[in-house]
Amino acid sequence: MNIKKTLFMLKKIKRDIKASNDTYKIPSNITSQKLEKYYFDFQEKRISKGKDQALIDKFDENGIPINKTYIDVTDKDFVYFPISIGQMGLSIFHTYLETKSDKDKNRFLKFVDWYYNNAEVDEDLGVRWMTDVSLPQYQNLGPWQSAFSQSRGISILLRGYQLTGKKKYSKMAEKALISFTKSVEEGGVTSFTKWGPFYEEYSASVPTLVLNGMIFSLCGIYDFVRVFPENKLAKKIFDDGIETLKNILPEYDMGYWSKYNLCEANFYPKVDPATIGYQRLHITQLEMLYKLTGEEIFNNYIMKFEKQIKFVNILRMYFVKYKALKKLKRV
Repeated sequence: MNIKKTLFMLKKIKRDIKASNDTYKIPSNITSQKLEKYYFDFQEKRISKGKDQALIDKFDENGIPINKTYIDVTDKDFVYFPISIGQMGLSIFHTYLETKSDKDKNRFLKFVDWYYNNAEVDEDLGVRWMTDVSLPQYQNLGPWQSAFSQSRGISILLRGYQLTGKKKYSKMAEKALISFTKSVEEGGVTSFTKWGPFYEEYSASVPTLVLNGMIFSLCGIYDFVRVFPENKLAKKIFDDGIETLKNILPEYDMGYWSKYNLCEANFYPKVDPATIGYQRLHITQLEMLYKLTGEEIFNNYIMKFEKQIKFVNILRMYFVKYKALKKLKRV
C-alpha cells in the first residue's frame, strides 16, 4: 500500500463528505440572450480557497490559477488546467456582476485573453484548449483535448464578446464548436456511441463517458445557442447531446447509487461509482437541464438519485469505490 496515495485519497473522501451538502445554486436567468450568471452560481471566494477546485494551488501574475497535478501524475507538478481556469474566470465574472467595477471587469477580461491567446488553432479541428499533462487513469500520456475545456472557453469568450463588442472573441468561440463534430480519434472531443454523440471530458483511446463532464460541456454550447440562436451547428450539437443524455442516463443508475463514468476499458475498474459530491452534482446538473428542456426523464432521475443518498448506500458506494481506486493504483 502506498501511504502517500492512501492519505491523499482519505483526505479527498473527508473533504467530499464535508462538502456533500454544499451544492451549487442555479440562477434564475439561464436562458436570455444576454449572458449573465453561469448555470451554476460559482463563488470566487470558495473557488480561490480551493473549496470547489481543491487542486488550484497558486496564481500567475494575471490571476490565472495554476493546478497542482493529481497524485498519480509523475511527469510534472503544476499545470494550467483549462477547466479550472474557466470556473475561476466565471466566478470572477459573477463578482463583476455584483460590483460592476472596472477592476473586476478587467480581472475577468484577463481570463478572456488567456483563452484567446492559448488556443491551439487547426484548419480541420478549429480551436482547442489542450491540457498538457498525462491522464494515468485513462492511459493518455497527454496533452489531451476536452469537451469540458471547450465549453468553458466558449462561455468565457462569449461573455468577453458581450462585454467588449470585440468580434474576435465570438469568432474564436464559434471555431471551438468544430471539435464537437469530430471524433476523439480525429482529435475532436466526441465519442460516437450507440446512445448518440457523447462529449468527452477526458479523451482517451476508449470512450470514458464521464457524466458530469458531458453535462458541463453542454453549458458552453447552450451559451452559444443563446447568443447566436440562428447558428444551426450549435443548436444541433446541443440537441444531439440532450438526446444522448436521455438515452444513456439509465446506464449510470446502479440501483442504489450513480456511476461516475461508463469507461469499459480492460485497464479500468468495471464499476466506478460517483462520490457523494458527484452524486449531488449529478442531481444539481439534472435540475438545471430540466429547467432548460422540460424533459421529464431528467426530473425522474433527480428524484431517483436523491432517494439513493442514504447512509447504508454511502457505505456500499465507498466499498466499491475503494476497489476501483485499488484497480487504478490510487491507494
